[in-house]
Amino acid sequence: MSELAAHRPRLAGTHGRAVVELDDLTVTFPRRDEPVLSAVSLRLAPGQQVVVLGASGSGKSTLLHAITGVIPHTVTATVTGEVIVAGTTTEATCVVERSRHLGVLAQDPSAAVCLPQVEQELALPLENHATEPASIGPRIRAALDTIGAGHLRQRATAVLSGGESQRVALAAALVTGPEVLLLDEPTSMLDPAGVASVRGALTGAIGRYRPAMVLIEHRLDEWAGVAGTAGLPGRAVVLGDDGTVLADGSTAVVLREHAGMLHAAGCWLPLDAEFYALTDAAGDLGSRVNTDLLHVLADQPVPRRSGGQVLLSARGLAVGRAESASKKQWRGHPGAVPEAQASCTLLADVDLTVRAGEVIALLGGNGVGKSTLLLTLARLLSPLAGIVGGSRPGLVFQNPEHQFVATTVREEIGHGLPAETKQKVVDAQLRRHRLTHLAGQNPFQLSGGEKRRLSLAAMLAHDRPVLLIDEPTLGLDRRDAIGTAMTLRDVADRGDGVVLVSHDLRLVAGLADRVVILGNGGVLADGPTEQVLSDACVLAQAGLTLPPLVAWLLEHTPGATAHVLGQLDDAVVPPRREELAQ
Repeated sequence: MSELAAHRPRLAGTHGRAVVELDDLTVTFPRRDEPVLSAVSLRLAPGQQVVVLGASGSGKSTLLHAITGVIPHTVTATVTGEVIVAGTTTEATCVVERSRHLGVLAQDPSAAVCLPQVEQELALPLENHATEPASIGPRIRAALDTIGAGHLRQRATAVLSGGESQRVALAAALVTGPEVLLLDEPTSMLDPAGVASVRGALTGAIGRYRPAMVLIEHRLDEWAGVAGTAGLPGRAVVLGDDGTVLADGSTAVVLREHAGMLHAAGCWLPLDAEFYALTDAAGDLGSRVNTDLLHVLADQPVPRRSGGQVLLSARGLAVGRAESASKKQWRGHPGAVPEAQASCTLLADVDLTVRAGEVIALLGGNGVGKSTLLLTLARLLSPLAGIVGGSRPGLVFQNPEHQFVATTVREEIGHGLPAETKQKVVDAQLRRHRLTHLAGQNPFQLSGGEKRRLSLAAMLAHDRPVLLIDEPTLGLDRRDAIGTAMTLRDVADRGDGVVLVSHDLRLVAGLADRVVILGNGGVLADGPTEQVLSDACVLAQAGLTLPPLVAWLLEHTPGATAHVLGQLDDAVVPPRREELAQ
């Protein structure tokens, strides 16, 4: 028996009963006329696994917050109906007490990190559970090993990448052996190899100590892996845009019977379910009907134009966190950052040219230095060596909240704009990014996907010649991911430059003109997208794995990969460029 399994807490009186029960739950936030969740009823048995599907803003994260008791104990909301966890209602149980039964990975894992070192971060929940001191160390090791992050145990949390933070947060959710796991996009910041690793680790952990699990995950195709729909939790609940339950049942049945509706609503689907929505044919790339569709879509691809004048350049660039910056950041925690970590060069000898009309994707594994490179190009970090020249770009952060400065969505977009053009520009951005109905809302109270759309809208309002954007589709449903890709393409087509960091290789294959792969402390490859993504040796060196659809298209429809992916996207979101440009 594993350390995690041996120390799993037992819930008195829950044998044969649901460990989580929602009865006619309705949640309404202040300044919103309509509820985010409406009359939701759900019963989760011990050990049962469920995936919650729905478009961005349909209330998926709100559902998890209601289960934890964060709503309404911490986040103000009007709640009707009943939420019962481990036999007690929300009203009768504070968040701290309820947390003894739950392991939670929030949509923004960095928001939960509160201690300077990874080991301390995992020790904290064990100490809060009054765990015997002698068993704390072994249980920390077991949790980190479970999700493939044992090497991070002595790392300072301040220097973790987004993906590394996500692994640590997941380990912290597992370390107490919870009865219920609540996972809000547990792989959103992970590279493809990390997704497979975490999925496998969770499968093993669930098999060992049998928690119930509620999973929210947009990257269903990568989560499911080669098993397709069969690789997802056995039960699926679908939430509609109005926060009601549209379907609840076997995942295979729900995806088969509602594939068309989910596809049209802009939900990410496993590849086999996506094809079923398009062709009514079972299977994915093993079906002749499905591959025939791809060949048809590959006809007459539209070539991308080459880049124009140089807008931004870097020569001999070395990036990382300088020792003085690290010490300043951790001034309140003397000695918290080991000397070996205080000064770290992540990338060196980086040459990069950004031209007008060009979309460039920076790829690489977690922790390789992609976000640090963006911060350096934006002049928010000083280069350790080399120079950055050209126009000062706009930067959209990986965490949208890091750039919010206003108290309403409208004010956020309008911040810093000239008075004579502010209203016109703000209205256009609200409309383009589906934020008009949220114009009066507090940016910090939006869903993860809504925050992502707002952060992009606010930066585009300033019309910088180069846009740097870190994980542009993080937390977005497929509809908004496609809309974001359209926006970035339009930014380039009007003569600006775009540099993006993403783990979504389907997005990259369909959008980017050039790909720069980072790894081993430098640039492994830089060239046209199809050329670079077809180089199996470089991909292996960087630890990148292509989605099956992208790999198939590169092999069978060379030169047309981006065109085919664009056609598949148009089946979800038909082009509306003239309308969006108004």
